[in-house]
Amino acid sequence: MSADLLAAVDPVRLRRARGAKWASVEEDVLPAWVADMDFGVPPAVTAELHAAVQDMALGYPYHPDGDPVVAAFERRMHDRYQWAPRPGRARTFSDLIQVLQVVVEHATAPGDGVAVHVPTYPPFLASTTRSRRRLVPLPMVLAGGRWTFEAAGLADRLRSAGVRLLVLVNPHNPTGRAFDAAELRVLAEVATDLDLTVLSDEIHADLAYEGVRHVPFASLGDDVAARTVTATSATKAFNIAGVRCAVAHVGSDRLHEALERAPLDYFGTPTDLGRAATVAAWERSDDWHRDLMGVLSANRATVADWAGSAGVRHVPPEATYLAWLDFAGTPLGRSDPAGAVHRHGRVLLSDGPPFAQHTAVDAATFARLNFATSPELVQRALDGIDRAMAQARRAS
Repeated sequence: MSADLLAAVDPVRLRRARGAKWASVEEDVLPAWVADMDFGVPPAVTAELHAAVQDMALGYPYHPDGDPVVAAFERRMHDRYQWAPRPGRARTFSDLIQVLQVVVEHATAPGDGVAVHVPTYPPFLASTTRSRRRLVPLPMVLAGGRWTFEAAGLADRLRSAGVRLLVLVNPHNPTGRAFDAAELRVLAEVATDLDLTVLSDEIHADLAYEGVRHVPFASLGDDVAARTVTATSATKAFNIAGVRCAVAHVGSDRLHEALERAPLDYFGTPTDLGRAATVAAWERSDDWHRDLMGVLSANRATVADWAGSAGVRHVPPEATYLAWLDFAGTPLGRSDPAGAVHRHGRVLLSDGPPFAQHTAVDAATFARLNFATSPELVQRALDGIDRAMAQARRAS
């Protein structure tokens, strides 16, 4: 099936589909930025959506036996990650940004501190700041060849900063770290000590590579689960971001009761097309996903080999299809590496500084590469970066 998966990587189709990744760039630019894959969608998802449209099943949703996405989520957590979510505590949302916004508004007040590992997903930083909460960065640091965070004195630092909410992105975007149980227990102890609510964004869990085990934060114990909102979606691992469907499991009694009191219209309703696509992805697309991980693993190795020869600092991700590249030791490290690659290499990467916006963390020498495409296009992207570095070297 991997051949079929790679056959879907057709730049003409991708530009015609009007997705932001391809349609928003110039014709001669190769997009390797926003976290969409180029592989199409699983056949089971396509079949489910075609059937719904053919049956003209586009009316108001009706699920007398419960939301099918919630049921699929609970089964997947139990079967794949050996965590049994508390029944009756999961609900659907449109996406994880909505989950973040709802949790921020109900777990904190204006002026409160929100702790998050930085660099991180830029909309989380922007949304938190717009909500008039104070970002408290937990800088990611390299130790022993892995991205991690400074655990010593963490509770005191968060206490003095007035933190009320910890946002955990695990697996981590953009570094690709899948935090291990020991690291997560440090965060759990701090959250318990300070009585923090934890929002655990685990949307990249299904993109962990062979030999890496994703540990749901709420699986660390009943006391941890009781303060954790676990948020996830099939959108990243199955390439269906446009269906706008996510799920959040609310372990906190206080937060659960607050959300139950909120007006129903406050949350909106994911479409039944989104629900159908999500269930088909999680429950009938294992073969497609297995082939996907094989392609991504090979691409990850290609990027790692290139980075080593090009002098670009890079730690291969343990999960995700994103490479966090540090150009500090190259001619591009002096100023705006993503911009230089765009101008001179005709490849669009994600610019590093937005991943640390509104904080003192310096990401100026970084850029993020999306390698979820064909091996040929990955190589084209790396060749474009090489051209930009050669241009910078000649100009220096």
